[in-house]
Amino acid sequence: MATMMQLISLNALMRMDILAWVIALPLLFGGILLLLYQRRQQRLLDGELEQLAKVKRHNIEYELVLKTMKLSTWRIDVPTHVVSFESDYRDNPDNVVFPADTKVEDVLKMLVEPYADKVGRDMADLMAGKIDDIHEQYLIRGGRGDKTYWGEGFATVDRRDIDGKPLTIVGTNIRIDRQKQIEAELIEARNHAEESDRLKTAFLANMSHEIRTPLNAIVGFSDVLPMAQSEEERQQLIGLIRQNNAHLLRLFDDMVNMSKLEAGGAETVSKTSFELSGLFGEMAQKYADKSRETGVAIQTEMAAADMMVNTDRERLREILNQYMNNAMKFTAQGTVTMGYSLTDDGVRIWVRDTGKGIPKDKCDDRLFERFVKVDDFVPGTGLGLSICRSMANRLNGKVGVESEEGKGSCFWVEIPQA
Repeated sequence: MATMMQLISLNALMRMDILAWVIALPLLFGGILLLLYQRRQQRLLDGELEQLAKVKRHNIEYELVLKTMKLSTWRIDVPTHVVSFESDYRDNPDNVVFPADTKVEDVLKMLVEPYADKVGRDMADLMAGKIDDIHEQYLIRGGRGDKTYWGEGFATVDRRDIDGKPLTIVGTNIRIDRQKQIEAELIEARNHAEESDRLKTAFLANMSHEIRTPLNAIVGFSDVLPMAQSEEERQQLIGLIRQNNAHLLRLFDDMVNMSKLEAGGAETVSKTSFELSGLFGEMAQKYADKSRETGVAIQTEMAAADMMVNTDRERLREILNQYMNNAMKFTAQGTVTMGYSLTDDGVRIWVRDTGKGIPKDKCDDRLFERFVKVDDFVPGTGLGLSICRSMANRLNGKVGVESEEGKGSCFWVEIPQA
C-alpha cells in the first residue's frame, strides 16, 4: 500500500514537471525572441540615428562649401524646362536672381553674346543627353541697369528615365570678376614686359651707334685741329668738338639719371621757393649757343615776372632741360617758348615749339615710357621724357603733351603748390 502511494506521488510529480516545462518553454522562447527583437530594433534605431547624423553633417558640410566658395545652386526640370534656384551665397548685390518657374530660355536671354549662343547650345545638348556635363564662363547682365559681370557655371545630369534620357539637371554658378580682372592685368603686364624688353633690346643695339658717333667726331676733329690753317677753321673745329662733347655728355647724363631713379637714389625731395623767371633765364642762357647756330629764337611768356613756385628746383630744372633739349632738337626754324599757367591746385609749366610736331596716335602716356622715340632717325636715348615723368611723380605732379603734326608741340609739367 505504501509502495502504491509512493508510485502515485512520483507520477504526480512527473506530471507537474512536464506541465511546468510545457508552460516554461514557450515563455523562455518568447523571452528570447523578444530580446532578439528588441536588440534588432535598437540596432535599426541606432542605424537610423547614425544615418540622420551623417545626413545632417553632410548638409552642414555642403552648406559650408557653398558659403566658402560663394556659390549659387540650381536645378532644371528637363521636361518642363523650368529652373529652380535653391541657394545663393554670392556676396555681390547685383547678382541676377531669377524668380520661381523661370524658363531656361529666359535665363539664356540675360547672357551677353557670343556667350548666350555658346551656353545655349551646350545646355541643349546636356538636356538632350548628348553630353554628361558642361563648364562655361560667360558675361551676364546684372540686376542694376545694364551692367554686366563675369560668371562661371557647372552643370551635370542628376536623374535619368529608364531610357537614359535626363530628367533633372543640377548646377552651380560663381562670380569670377576678380579672376577676370587678374587675368587682364597679367596679360597687360606680360605685353608691357615684352614691349619693354623689345625696346630695351633696341636701345642697347642703338647705344653703340649713339655713343660712337660723337666719340668719332671728337677724336677725328681733335686730330685735325692742329693742322688747321686759319683761326676761323680752328674755331669751327672747336665748335664741332664742343657740340659732340655736349651730345655725349647728354647721353651719359640721361643714363645716369635713369639709373638713379630706378635704384631709388633720388627719393629725397628738397622744396624751396624761387622765381620762375630765374629758372627760365638759366635755360635760355644754356641754349643760347644752340639758338644762334640754328636761328631758332628762345622766348618766355610770363604774366608776372616775379611768379614764385614752391618745389624742388633741381628736379624742375632737369624736366625743363629735357623739354628744351627736345624742342631745340626737333625745331628747324621758328621759336621755342617757355611759360606757365595757373591751375586749380598749382602751376603748369610748359615748353612750346614750332617744330615738326608729333602724330596724334603717339601723343599719349606711352610717349613717356623708357626707350620710346618718336623718330628713330634722330639721335637720342629715348630716356629723356621717361626721366621727366619719374621726376614729376617725385614732386606729386604729372606730365603731358599737346601736339599737332607739322605745327609744333607743347610739353608740360603740373606741380602742386599746396
